[in-house]
Amino acid sequence: MPDIGSVWSELGGDPALLARVSAVVRPGALPARLPVRELARACVGACALAAAELGAHRAGRVGVPRVTVDDGAVATAFTGERHLLVDGRAPQTFAPLSRFWRTADGWVRTHANYPHHRARLLHALDVPEDPAAVGSALRDRPALEVEEAVYGAGGLAVALRTPAEWAAHGQAAALATRPLVERVRLDTSRARALPPLGGTPLLPAAGVRVLDLTRVLAGPVATRTLALLGADVLRLDAPHLPELPDQHADTGFGKRSATLDLAAGRDRFEELLAAADVVVTGYRPGALDRFGLSPEALAERRPGLVVAQVSAWGAYGPWGGRRGFDSLVQVATGIAAVEGSAERPGALPAQALDHGTGYLLAAAVLRALTEQAYGDATGRGRLVRLALARTAAWLQDGSRLPEDGAAADGAEVGTAPYDGPARWLAETDSPVGRLRYARPAVSFADGPHDWARPPGPWGGDAARW
Repeated sequence: MPDIGSVWSELGGDPALLARVSAVVRPGALPARLPVRELARACVGACALAAAELGAHRAGRVGVPRVTVDDGAVATAFTGERHLLVDGRAPQTFAPLSRFWRTADGWVRTHANYPHHRARLLHALDVPEDPAAVGSALRDRPALEVEEAVYGAGGLAVALRTPAEWAAHGQAAALATRPLVERVRLDTSRARALPPLGGTPLLPAAGVRVLDLTRVLAGPVATRTLALLGADVLRLDAPHLPELPDQHADTGFGKRSATLDLAAGRDRFEELLAAADVVVTGYRPGALDRFGLSPEALAERRPGLVVAQVSAWGAYGPWGGRRGFDSLVQVATGIAAVEGSAERPGALPAQALDHGTGYLLAAAVLRALTEQAYGDATGRGRLVRLALARTAAWLQDGSRLPEDGAAADGAEVGTAPYDGPARWLAETDSPVGRLRYARPAVSFADGPHDWARPPGPWGGDAARW
């Protein structure tokens, strides 16, 4: 059941600190059959509490600052990519070939936002770039056959499954044996000491250096949150894989962005790694291992490092090496069937698996930093790992919580109407244009209210600290 108490326990947090959290419950925010609003509140609340806890330690405070989770702010942040305006223009969130398609025996959903994924989809189907041609090619083929054919070509297509069909799948069985938040110790070396903090706003991650090797939503949401909290976040991308400009504008707040060929620029990467405190990766499991970027290899070269990984399906099981996105995980795990109708599959009111997992990943990093510096066994490198499909299982585990806000685990709760996102939107000038964007959902007493810098052009910064 999505509630902050269960998340906080998974993160290894002190249950007594849950009393520091209060919620403003707004019925009507993120409406869905599944408890999306409760999941979103729990993920953001746990992240804010982890930030407040680390900030209190570093500032030498006796008590942890109070955390407030407002459903309105959370709902706006979880749908932030839909509210983004760049010079008054609304970006396209899904490309024309990223959608549901009828097949001979059901439905598939494709993902073709990136040019290389689109090209592989068209190659697998042997059709031109035309929605009508794609639809015609899919109508006479079984959904599972399409799934395997497109995956075999390096593309992305997933057959619609019911919750029962997913439960019988080998990947669901592998996920069922894993916790929501995996936490592993990598070595016994002491981490770099974090200096004390003073003044306001309280920035719990100030001075923490984060190498951001992520793409699309969950990983960038996590690193954007760490940047909000004061971390020096440097995103690295391969020069030949540019990020979609609007997606970069949405998730690039607070960060710097550089390009680096991990093969040709190995010496530069090693210099960056040697001074890093955290490495966050969001590529499919194993994709970075050939560059010596497995968690174990990173920790061997940089003892005391925190490595945070996020993937679609998990780093294990028959789908452990597959690519995936939030929309596809919803289709495979039965969420699209639950949220749809007899006529057509549905979707959650937000990319909640991406956003929720992103906040959980940031929370896990913050808790790892706290444990390293202030826990019973200080130091030691750590690996934290999450998967969108595991978050999906958590979302589906049980029925909706009561509308009276009982999800706040006994903390103070208020209820207020939800009248839309307007009060949680802001505007700023940036090097990529005038932006309207969702303000941060993570909030605690004396904490930051916005990012210190807007996004700049993709790859516009030097690959250095």
